[in-house]
Amino acid sequence: MKSTKLMALVLTGGFIVCWLVPASVMAASTTVIWEDIIGIIQAGNAVGSGTGQVTGGGQPWSTQRGSARINLNTGQVSFFVQGLVLAGGNSIGTRDAVAEVKGTLVCDTNGSAGGGNSVLVDTELVPLDEQGDARFVGNVDNLPPECLTERDIAFLIRTSSGAWIANGSVPKFSKF
Repeated sequence: MKSTKLMALVLTGGFIVCWLVPASVMAASTTVIWEDIIGIIQAGNAVGSGTGQVTGGGQPWSTQRGSARINLNTGQVSFFVQGLVLAGGNSIGTRDAVAEVKGTLVCDTNGSAGGGNSVLVDTELVPLDEQGDARFVGNVDNLPPECLTERDIAFLIRTSSGAWIANGSVPKFSKF
């Protein structure tokens, strides 16, 4: 009888240890990848919650292609977009007056871990050339806990005024 209880305790403890180790390894080595960047379809659409809500631009935008990647352990971010141009209005097919963009992580999009507020993490602004091409490679410092613990995370491309005009499509979580 005692050996059965001991065996149950050892097995239970073993499962807990096995469960905790992979979770800590996953948290330390997770990279989120968006293999495609698409333009905003519905102008004025909002992403995020509370003080971390971001409103979309006033016109639809389109892209030819793009991708984004962030290492949640190191804060290393890279993104590129090609052909990010307006998809409506009189300036259709151009970047119009948008000369710079930044990448933005919206962590905890539904605000469940942040008291109803999403958390925004921005890259530096980078040039958006006449063809709608932009590229960023660098780091963001001090990712907030919501970026590390919540799987509802979005990647946006925003103008210098803060409106989002494109987003990463279908996040994939990878371990490296």
